[in-house]
Amino acid sequence: MKVVLTNPNMKLDPRVAGDLLALAEVVNAPDTTAEGILSVARDADALIVGVENIREPLIAELAEAKVIHRMGIGVDFIDIPAATAKGIHVTNVPDANYREVATHALAMIFSLTRQLKRWDQDVRAGVPMNFKIGMTLRRPESQRVGILGLGRIGSHVARVVAAAGYEVVGYDPFIDADAAAERGVTWLPLDEVIATSNVLSIHIPLTDENRHLIDAAAIATMPKGAVVVNVSRGGLIDEDALADALASGHLSGAGIDTFEIEPLPTTSRLLEFDNVLLSPHAAHFSTESMGETFTKSLDEVTRVLKGEAPTYPVNRI
Repeated sequence: MKVVLTNPNMKLDPRVAGDLLALAEVVNAPDTTAEGILSVARDADALIVGVENIREPLIAELAEAKVIHRMGIGVDFIDIPAATAKGIHVTNVPDANYREVATHALAMIFSLTRQLKRWDQDVRAGVPMNFKIGMTLRRPESQRVGILGLGRIGSHVARVVAAAGYEVVGYDPFIDADAAAERGVTWLPLDEVIATSNVLSIHIPLTDENRHLIDAAAIATMPKGAVVVNVSRGGLIDEDALADALASGHLSGAGIDTFEIEPLPTTSRLLEFDNVLLSPHAAHFSTESMGETFTKSLDEVTRVLKGEAPTYPVNRI
């Protein structure tokens, strides 16, 4: 059997990958292009994917593939219908890093709502305490946090901000008001969550239908001085519209971990603002989360290659 790592820099620790290495030859693609991946993957039984695009033309060329595994959560760059039509399992690891991603979002929320970046800059510059900044701050009990997506990550964020005193509302098309209430969240329609939240925290996958969900029109409905935090996928936010709202003062800040183009281009307007927190798609990191992701990924691929049902199926074969 043959397993292809679609990123040339991806390495397997033999101490963790022993079962898979005993079962299959493991090779790296020479580069992350479709051509590079196909140069070693046409006869592969499995692909282990980082953030490489695995689209229909590539999938069509896979003669032996039984599983395409995403070493992580997001699968928006894998053509799931094409894989399903070809009888290929698509799997991921949905539960290894949700705590880290939620904590990253929370760190951004608290930093932005308490203006920590501005205070830090003033202290370093020798600027006396700025009374005007202080008077922009609001008590948590007077603020509403809106959460888009109430899965593992969004629900964890909800629990913590509720404990801090914020009112928490949310939208998720896959749960009802009772299920949201069990998570400590008041379920509201999507438009109402966006239009009434002082802090909007986004925890949903990117699809063709929700690309630029947070566009100029949506931002215009938000309360003046609101904050947007996105640790999901960059395409969910129209970055030009976000920059316009920050420049006008309609939004008071943003925390962004994922971008439409990654790495973030040096020409991005988001770099112009000192009330924006930026991180390089790093919300998922911790020693524990990465170890768990690797272990579960290798176990999942080994399981499918042995003919067993996947533990974390994204599609149904």
